[in-house]
Amino acid sequence: MKLLLPAALLAGAALAGCYVVPMAPATSVPGPTAVVPMAPPAPITFAARLYPANDQAAQYGMVTAVVNNDLNGRGYFSTNIGGEAFAGEATRAAGSQKDGVANGSGNRGGYINCRYTMNTPSLGTGNCRLNNGAVFTMHVGGG
Repeated sequence: MKLLLPAALLAGAALAGCYVVPMAPATSVPGPTAVVPMAPPAPITFAARLYPANDQAAQYGMVTAVVNNDLNGRGYFSTNIGGEAFAGEATRAAGSQKDGVANGSGNRGGYINCRYTMNTPSLGTGNCRLNNGAVFTMHVGGG
């Protein structure tokens, strides 16, 4: 019995330094993750209609314009009123997702100023004024 106790202690001491090693590698090691950036929204193009709102505008009748909206609070427009081609830029008012202004210049020295409110990225209403005092009510988008 005296020999069994030292042998048991020696075996216990020898096993105290052991550790367990798995026999098979882990099967669910996470690999690299690919991050695919989202494409920015594509610009949209739509029509705007300007309806006469005073006597100066009545001589032109209803006028159409083309608007290109980049969906980042900015757009570009063009129209032809009374034989003058106007082109300009529209931007949203600071701090607003709906209200904005549009200004354009004509190829004959005229200019147009508009204020608008967008209900969606492609539908809205507003008013435009030419440098000669003609005022139009504007409908943006729709059919």
